[in-house]
Amino acid sequence: MWMLKHRCLLLFQAAIHADHLRLIKETKDQYARDDPAFLVLLSLCLVGSSVGFSLVLRLGFFGFVKFMLWVVFIDCIGVGLMIASIFWFLTNRYLVRPTHTGQDVEWGYCFDVHLNAFFPLLMILHVFQLIFLKHFIAVEPDWFLPKLFGNTLWLIAIGYYIYITFLGYSALPLLHKTQVLLYPTCVLVIAYVITLAVGWNISKGLMYFYEYRVG
Repeated sequence: MWMLKHRCLLLFQAAIHADHLRLIKETKDQYARDDPAFLVLLSLCLVGSSVGFSLVLRLGFFGFVKFMLWVVFIDCIGVGLMIASIFWFLTNRYLVRPTHTGQDVEWGYCFDVHLNAFFPLLMILHVFQLIFLKHFIAVEPDWFLPKLFGNTLWLIAIGYYIYITFLGYSALPLLHKTQVLLYPTCVLVIAYVITLAVGWNISKGLMYFYEYRVG
């Protein structure tokens, strides 16, 4: 558990994260972790949150297994593989400093950044939100206050993902202009306002999607 606590600390302290990266680079000649322990610990957290969702949604044992497999291998790892590949291509194509030509961002590091950014998103949407999901956020009738609360959690969670992704890449000395990675925040805020304007309860929609996915 010490590694999980250490990674949590790194998520919210950019300077410490940068020093940690430099240490890895100096000792192992790479930025990416060569130890899958954090992925294993994150998967265990996903399993735990899946138990909570299964109890709230009353999925049953086989529903829980199916839900857990989706969350671990599709939502976290599968989506992470795709996002890491996109960032690997974009950062190496457009953000490498001219003075560092010939160096590149490792794909493994891009996947590490995704895992770091995914953890607070998991804590907000799969742990904290779960406390309020069934009896406040997803209640009938669909009042504005629960909708505002639930959609705001999504805003915060995805905003954290974007910000921690930015921290991960801005810590690399071979990259520049990494502030462009914060630009999606503007799109996120606009989307948040639109969901409230049209009355879309994101959390309730996700709950129905989860039930359909394991049904």
